[in-house]
Amino acid sequence: MNNITKQLQDKRAVIFGASGSIGSMAAKAMAAEGAEVFLAGRTLLNLEKVAGEIRSAGGVAHTALVDALDPAAVDAFIDVITKDQGIDIVFNATGPRAHEFHNGILAVDLEADQFMGPVSTLLKSQFITARAAARRMVQQKSGVIIFLTGSPSRAHVQGATAIGAAFGAIENFMENLALELGPSGVRSVCLRTTANVDTRTIDEVIGILAAQANTSREEVITRIAAYNFLKVPATVADTVNALVFLASDKARMVTATVFNVSAGAAMD
Repeated sequence: MNNITKQLQDKRAVIFGASGSIGSMAAKAMAAEGAEVFLAGRTLLNLEKVAGEIRSAGGVAHTALVDALDPAAVDAFIDVITKDQGIDIVFNATGPRAHEFHNGILAVDLEADQFMGPVSTLLKSQFITARAAARRMVQQKSGVIIFLTGSPSRAHVQGATAIGAAFGAIENFMENLALELGPSGVRSVCLRTTANVDTRTIDEVIGILAAQANTSREEVITRIAAYNFLKVPATVADTVNALVFLASDKARMVTATVFNVSAGAAMD
């Protein structure tokens, strides 16, 4: 008999954007580690597919249609699932579509609306979901809010100004939230990754960059990997493995910090 306690046993985790590449694997990984997971997103069919896979593996999963850019909808969702019990983990894996990053355009050539695109979607969504979670977690005096950013939060490649500004703002917001929530026993941390080449969004980015440079997708992946110290492409599994640790009690003293899994692509 295996008596090893799972890392997230009896935890309740909320994942926004749970049908996306990172969100779905995050949900499956947390469920496999014993968490009861609540999957939120804008397409019920996709959410149910992920939930079905979790249930088939013996996990517990729930689904809900929630627009993470709608404050009232997010607040109502959190209120419903915390009516009788608390929540331990909140992770927002939502993000703009690849073309909304406006990667490859130098800052001096960006239109104001292009620059604000990731701010008005990605940053806004992270604020809305974190605020809703924080209000509940402060009451229960426990919990962890995990943000997701990428290596453009630190200048390391040209043409990533818009998404980089949004990522940098998220990291700053995470630190301020940690300062405010810490006395209540609530952690606020950020997971900074580098381009996960097996996500749908980065796959689109690879296609865009390949077309701009008139080169192959394989060459673009090689160039992306060259920006990190290990010279290998990052994958969703790399990100999710770090996420599970941050969500667990093993990381109970980790707050107000960026957990950097960019393999050196973006250093502080």
